[in-house]
Amino acid sequence: MLGMDTELMYRIPALLIAITVHEYAHAVVADSLGDPTPKASGRLTLNPLAHLDPIGALMLAIVGFGWAKPVSINPTYFRNFKDGMKKVAFAGPGANFFLAFLAALGIAIMKKLGILTEGVYTFLFWTQLYNVWFAFFNLLPLPPLDGSKILMAFLTPKQTYEYLKIEPYSLYIMIGLLLTGIIGVVLTPLSAGFMGLISGILSIFF
Repeated sequence: MLGMDTELMYRIPALLIAITVHEYAHAVVADSLGDPTPKASGRLTLNPLAHLDPIGALMLAIVGFGWAKPVSINPTYFRNFKDGMKKVAFAGPGANFFLAFLAALGIAIMKKLGILTEGVYTFLFWTQLYNVWFAFFNLLPLPPLDGSKILMAFLTPKQTYEYLKIEPYSLYIMIGLLLTGIIGVVLTPLSAGFMGLISGILSIFF
């Protein structure tokens, strides 16, 4: 059983990986769609310092839900505005889901081979957990989270205008959801369900 100080040695890099991969995925997809903004602003990188939001990272470490520094994009470069916005918005959570699967796969393979150590397991476990939490949190339809951008791709201009009126209050809504525990009630079952699905799939092969 690892002590808290030792476990933090594995949790911190796992957290940084989840944040970095999420924002890097946004930047890569936007860049691939012709938007030079992420590269020009230094976000087309796997350097965690370029993507870290200290408060968001602290919230993720403490309560399991948080955010990174958003990647600036200019959707006017996209050939198809709404389609481009959907792709860029989902790229972050999608990358987190994929990385969570890879972490679970790594655990399954090393366990099968009998080479899974406690330290490696702890690191991969938290990598899986942070990526799943980060993905589902960012899919909440609350501006400016990714879920809101995906939702807006299906709204009319008038509906989008009305919807964005809640953005100035989003931080307060987010804090309220965290303090009341509502966010945990919503996201914990989703995260557990996704991780259970991954485990179920891998159990077929391992």
